[in-house]
Amino acid sequence: MGQPRLRASLRHHTGADRRQPYRGLRHPSDAAQFRALDQEILSRGKPVRHHLRYHRSDGSTGQAAGHRFPVQENGRTCVAGIYVDITDHVRATSQRQEAEEKLRALRDYSGLPCALLSVGGRIEQAGTAAAELFRTRLSDLVGRRAHTLLAATPDLRPLRRTWEGLITRRIRRAETSAVLLDTEGRQRRAQLHLSTVSGPVGRVAHVWAVVTDQSIAHEAHPPLTAAQIRILSLLAGGSTNAEIATSLKLSRQAVDYHLSRLRDLLGAETRPALIARAYVLGILAPRAWPPRPAATRDPLGSR
Repeated sequence: MGQPRLRASLRHHTGADRRQPYRGLRHPSDAAQFRALDQEILSRGKPVRHHLRYHRSDGSTGQAAGHRFPVQENGRTCVAGIYVDITDHVRATSQRQEAEEKLRALRDYSGLPCALLSVGGRIEQAGTAAAELFRTRLSDLVGRRAHTLLAATPDLRPLRRTWEGLITRRIRRAETSAVLLDTEGRQRRAQLHLSTVSGPVGRVAHVWAVVTDQSIAHEAHPPLTAAQIRILSLLAGGSTNAEIATSLKLSRQAVDYHLSRLRDLLGAETRPALIARAYVLGILAPRAWPPRPAATRDPLGSR
């Protein structure tokens, strides 16, 4: 949007003035509009601040904000006017309002958990779906620090780096996986879509967060060793016990022991049940093939 243009005019209107001060106007309605304004000011003897629409030289409709006032010139009463063309400003404001309405519709009616975060990480706006996700009231969710809704998992550190990249404008949007923590202490892994909202002077003013894919809520699973998580990944990929042992350079007895421990820790009696629990609990990354641990997948997906 360009700089506002100042437009000033001095127009004479007395009973004896027979000139045509509006002759240069391209549209008759503009001349009639200005003539009526001048007559009002002359009759009242007071200045007027107002907005008006007019026809621009390219045929489009423009808008201006101005100040019209009476002055004395050569013993006659005249009307002077100073105007600023606000067409581009009004258009930008309208576009911004339209975008905000669409975002409110996304927040309130899409059914997706959405939140508008400040650059400091505080929730400034949220939809009812977000409150339901965290099992809290909307009034209690707004104003909270977003990090209090995240479980302490290994992918928190790269998530923080992504956040820094967003608020410093190194990246404009990012997709990441995180483990959310509701008010009842239950966890669920979810996919977060983060995008920046620009403010004055091009700075980042807010970040929109939208949650899409979610696992079911669950209690935090017991801590697993790196070997156990790797075994689950290989198991989900279809490896046999012998193939797992060869891949991890373990004995068959060690693999059998780990699988037995995993059945106890995850409450799953069979190999298919172990794989299903690993995905439901967020141990393995959703939508990833070959299977891999969720904590070690690239959580940024920045672009």
